[in-house]
Amino acid sequence: MAETAGYILETLGYPEQEIELAKIAGYLHDIGNLVNRIDHSQSGAVMTFRLLDKLHFTPREIAVITTAIGNHDEGTGVPVNAVAAALILADKSDVRRSRVRNQDVRNFDIHDRVNYSVVKSELKINEAHTLIKLKLFVDTHFSSVMDYFEIFMERMRLCRKAAEKLGLKFKLMINEQQLI
Repeated sequence: MAETAGYILETLGYPEQEIELAKIAGYLHDIGNLVNRIDHSQSGAVMTFRLLDKLHFTPREIAVITTAIGNHDEGTGVPVNAVAAALILADKSDVRRSRVRNQDVRNFDIHDRVNYSVVKSELKINEAHTLIKLKLFVDTHFSSVMDYFEIFMERMRLCRKAAEKLGLKFKLMINEQQLI
């Protein structure tokens, strides 16, 4: 997450400090899952605030990072700044086989099936810096493309908003077919 968020801002020519803040937000973005998966972005923002304050980050740095973390969930998130937008794009595009911890296919839920079915995932910005494209290569033996949309539609909508915040258009391709 951290490297992808940094890649996005670096590619778009953001200052080194913003890139570093995006990477920090990426490393810490799911810390709220220690409390609960529900509302983890808000609890994670509060936890991050305390950590960064104790580490003597500046008020601006704390605000940027905690705002990004507090806005990365598709249920309540808004790409309020460039760091938040980069974090959203990095997080919501993170779908891949290696995320699945349960290796028994018989016990997969829909999230396991969808993640396991993605054999390759690429998030790239074009050379003109006008488009960010998520390319997924899905083995439909484990999950259908419709399964993907069932659980990821809200995430893709948030990605579109995040891309717009960065002056980009968002495109989704699955198995070489453009879907968004």
